Amino acid sequence: MAVQAYVLVRTMPGQAGEALVHIIATPGVVTAHAVTGPTDIIAFVEADSMDALGRLIVSRIQQAPGVTRTTTCVVTPISK
Repeated sequence: MAVQAYVLVRTMPGQAGEALVHIIATPGVVTAHAVTGPTDIIAFVEADSMDALGRLIVSRIQQAPGVTRTTTCVVTPISK
């Protein structure tokens, strides 16, 4: 089963649009949206493993133009 996570992204002022375009085009990003509040972008991502998730975030999302910080919220399955 794939590892899923929400990635909260902060950007430098005025650079959320450029970062969003880069993030949306990144393989493994299912969807991403610009939002209001302390976070500028929220992306929903999938990877084959926790290791692959870490590489996706560090080597792709954090390298998007204007990105200053990310917070990763891994989706945890809950049994009924």
